[in-house]
Amino acid sequence: MLTMEQSTKFSFKGEKIFVGIDTHKKNWKVGVYHSDIALKSFTQEANPDILVNYLNRNYPGAEFHCAYEAGFCGFWIQKHLAQRGINCLVVNPADVPTSHKDKEFKTDPRDCLKIARALRSNLLEPVYIPTDEGIESRHLVRLLHDISKNYTRQKNKVKAKLNFYGIEYPQEYSSDNNHWSKGFYDWLRTIKLKSEQGNWTLQFYIEECLKVKELKKQATKKVRELAKKEPYKMFVDLLRTIPGIGLVTAMKILTEIESIKRFSTLDKFCGYIGLIPTSNSSGEKERIGNITTRGNKFLKGAIVESAWMAIRHDPALLRSYLQLKTRMDENKAIIRIARKLVARIMYVLVNEKPYQVRKCA
Repeated sequence: MLTMEQSTKFSFKGEKIFVGIDTHKKNWKVGVYHSDIALKSFTQEANPDILVNYLNRNYPGAEFHCAYEAGFCGFWIQKHLAQRGINCLVVNPADVPTSHKDKEFKTDPRDCLKIARALRSNLLEPVYIPTDEGIESRHLVRLLHDISKNYTRQKNKVKAKLNFYGIEYPQEYSSDNNHWSKGFYDWLRTIKLKSEQGNWTLQFYIEECLKVKELKKQATKKVRELAKKEPYKMFVDLLRTIPGIGLVTAMKILTEIESIKRFSTLDKFCGYIGLIPTSNSSGEKERIGNITTRGNKFLKGAIVESAWMAIRHDPALLRSYLQLKTRMDENKAIIRIARKLVARIMYVLVNEKPYQVRKCA
């Protein structure tokens, strides 16, 4: 007897499947789109292999495109999916097109389908994916940034206690420039309040401050060691020829951008940092506002701080700053100086030439 077996094999070869992922710590919400319709949304464990197996099992032979929003999970998902042969974009959450309805009825299934829909329509622009080594170097420099802020907080706590109890500084420490030296800490340890608990509390703050100071010293040492290694050493030396740029700021710049070749124009570089103004145009009217809230907060703060230092050592920048101050607030003026500083940074990195300070005529 002749028997025939019905084939259950099927293929999506030549079809594109778009996948939006709303990432969470324990699970993901996944939305799947075909080029024409939304197929489904579901919840799965936070594991890219489970997603890959699901897609291959249900849509064999298809060309898969995934996207998720940059956030707490970093780039490991993108790298893992790329190793499995799946194209995956990491996007800025603010750049995902969102309708009024999506804002009013925000749910995880809506969010993942929204990402998949935007991916299907080619409306998403990916963020830059740094190398694993670049990410780890960036985190070291950011660690120093965080410890420095923490050290400032601890010092302020100690000074707040001194002010609260009306404790006056000795003559040799009357200036802020003489604070936080070894001698200053030795003096702090001699302070006596009226009770045991008061003395214990004050000394606790002082010792906590000293511990953070030691941690900052260790982190600074590691950043300096990294700055002497390739690929950073040459570019650190070049950046330090620019007035206002020190070793730590140079390392912040290099670890945050990783490669200046990412930016084809100065405006794009300034946009990444966050030194471009907002604008609101309608018809013949155009309103230019303050600088955007977007951008790399680590770089923006470092560049603006460097701009204040640069005007003290670069005559050309000082002259520009003084001219700007005649028609605007000093804080707005320094932002424009910061943009000029960014232009110098880009010139040095692109051309691999030291900056020459020009003297005013």
